[in-house]
Amino acid sequence: MTDPQVAILMLFLFIGLVMLGFPIAFTLLAMGVGFGYYAYFPVGIDSVSDIFSNNIFYLLNQNTYSVMENDTLVAIPLFLFMGYVVARANIVDRLFFSLQMAAHNLPGSMAIAALITCAVFSTATGIVGAVVTLMGLLAYPAMANANYDKSFASGVICAGGTLGILIPPSIMLIVYAAIAELSPLRLYAAAVFPGLILAGFYIVYVLIRVYLNPSIAPKPKLEDVPPVSKIYLDLLVSFVPLTVLIALVLGSILGGLATPAEAAAMGAFGALILAVLYRSLTWQKMKESVFLTAKATAMVCWLFVGSWTFASVFSILGGHTVIEHWVLGMNLEPWQFLVLAQLIIFFLGWPLEWSEILIIFVPIFLPLLGIFDVNPYFFAMLVALNLQTSFLTPPMAMSAYYLKGVLKKRIELIDIFKGILPYLGIVIASMVLMYQFPAIALWFPDYLFGEYIP
Repeated sequence: MTDPQVAILMLFLFIGLVMLGFPIAFTLLAMGVGFGYYAYFPVGIDSVSDIFSNNIFYLLNQNTYSVMENDTLVAIPLFLFMGYVVARANIVDRLFFSLQMAAHNLPGSMAIAALITCAVFSTATGIVGAVVTLMGLLAYPAMANANYDKSFASGVICAGGTLGILIPPSIMLIVYAAIAELSPLRLYAAAVFPGLILAGFYIVYVLIRVYLNPSIAPKPKLEDVPPVSKIYLDLLVSFVPLTVLIALVLGSILGGLATPAEAAAMGAFGALILAVLYRSLTWQKMKESVFLTAKATAMVCWLFVGSWTFASVFSILGGHTVIEHWVLGMNLEPWQFLVLAQLIIFFLGWPLEWSEILIIFVPIFLPLLGIFDVNPYFFAMLVALNLQTSFLTPPMAMSAYYLKGVLKKRIELIDIFKGILPYLGIVIASMVLMYQFPAIALWFPDYLFGEYIP
């Protein structure tokens, strides 16, 4: 086999092993080292000690060091810690029930409250599993007790939970910035309007769906609604502190007053203060937050080490060249290239999660953006929207499995799949809208930082 053929074999073997359930980070490492040993195989081995003189081990060491010294990635554990503390500070449950009461006159008030809570909480944590799990324990029982349709209620939670990888400050965008060597500030600014528009579309869909079929989301009984003064007092106490904290974190980044890491540190400290003010900060909750932060951070870091090693070996063997020649050989127009790239990412979302797609496959398309004269920040926003589908596409819709995991026998997986399919269509419609009007993603960063010049 030629080296490029070995590279393509390496890629398909990786996809197959991941679909079989092998741990992704360590699969990347093992395949990177294994195929890298072949790519760097030393000629003329004279002794057993020469076996370990292969340059793949030096490459692995350098990639590990590069991840450890990457300033952009420092923000990840701080944002994670901020989210885990907020999740354990009893802020989210207060926020949900306050929003639910404030919106009680609207069709599907609990669903709207759940979506808004998901959007706000997602910006504080950026972890889809944490948002879906917590809202599944909090919002789904409330909707079930109010006789909401099971599929409708589960779809709201699954779709709302995925907003965290798009709405800033998003961990996914930090990872993308590190991979594509783009400014995280510009990425955050570019994601503001697409994220808000997608959340708005979800709410509009809920309103229309419940208006057409009120039986799926009955209105709360009047005797269950507290006085107006109490509603707005509870909303003030729960909604304002968290949104102010998030606004300060995001504003300091977009205003150039702090780097993402500095803003994340401020957010983590602010989350601790909120937890203290709500009298919910215990030693046990602090230990849980630190442990979960360390666990998630280690996963991300090892993913980077493994993916950079894998990608380096794939490139050395000529894999990127093969794909580039294949794409260029089709003589595509720029819009056709964008459609092809997004279709590939969409279908990869069936068996894979956003992290694998972002770290392994997106870099394959990045060198082609200049050839097709595609703005890298516009492409990033298309990818960010598209990655929402990796959590919503059966049969491997991870948000559905997160929800099923906490609800267990209270709902069937097929009912969750039925509930999330309309939101999958909304995501695709949002991508089409942004393609027709690129200013949705590009106006705000150009306004803040000046027009992008490659």
